[in-house]
Parts: sequence; structure tokens; C-alpha cells
Amino acid sequence: MAEQLKVEMEASKRSKYEILLPQLEALLAGETDLVANLSNTAAALRTTFQWWWVGFYWVKNDELVLAPFQGPIACTRIKFGKGVCGTAWKENRSLWVPDVDKFPGHIACSSASVSEIVVPISDKSGKVLGLIDVDSERTDVLDNTDCMYLEKIGHLISKRLE
Repeated sequence: MAEQLKVEMEASKRSKYEILLPQLEALLAGETDLVANLSNTAAALRTTFQWWWVGFYWVKNDELVLAPFQGPIACTRIKFGKGVCGTAWKENRSLWVPDVDKFPGHIACSSASVSEIVVPISDKSGKVLGLIDVDSERTDVLDNTDCMYLEKIGHLISKRLE
């Protein structure tokens, strides 16, 4: 696949995801390196949806460690059960937080981030390997549609790890 996405920027959010998913699948299928795949996925998502921050955290030695991302600098390490990312890891479930100021124990990597979605990426046995993390500087950008499609993207990434 060429290193260029073809997504109609005026399309609906759902349509953008439906157009992006097969392109991401083709892009990931042609590469075995995790860092390359996470990097291209972060770039594709940020380019398509123009979010404030999008990236990954990976589980290493019982903490989340910053992995490839697009956006301003971020928290480097997050403890199990801490903040939105650590909680999604602990509970092994996606979390959509429309207003991060209302999330107990939120870790503010940037005061500009006000809304967040975190999606676990798990292996076949259900063990969390890493997370997709998306932040917006607006409360009206992220929603359940994003959560649903980010879970599909997480599954694409986990398939590449098998």
C-alpha cells in the first residue's frame, strides 16, 4: 500500500472510519514491526480526525510506557489503575471520558485535553498489552462511535502481534 491515506475529510465520522479501516488493515498487514505499525496508526488517526493527541502506551514491567504518538509531549509512565489509561488497563475495558475533570484521579499530561478515550489492546488470552489513547481539547468531539471503531483498530493491531 502506498504511504498515503484516501479519506474524504468532509465525510461523516462513521464513513471516515469505514474508509480508513481497510486502508489501515492493508498498511499493518505489510509490516511486522510493532513500532512502525503503532506510528503509522497514530499518524493515520490524527490526520483523519485531527484530534489533539493520539497515541499508544505499552505495558512494560508493570507500568504503561509511552509508545508512538502524534501531538504534544505526553506523560512517559503511568501506574496500574492510575488515571484514565491506568484504569482502562486495570479494568481491561474501553473508557470514554467526556470531561476528564470529572474523572477521579485523572492525570493531566496537558491542561488543553478535556475529553479522552482509552482502548485496551489485548492478546488472545485477554491480557492487556497496551492501549490506544485519544485526547481532544473539546468536549463535543469524542463519542461512542469513536470508541467502537478504536476497538476495531485495537483488534487489528493485536492480530499483527499473533
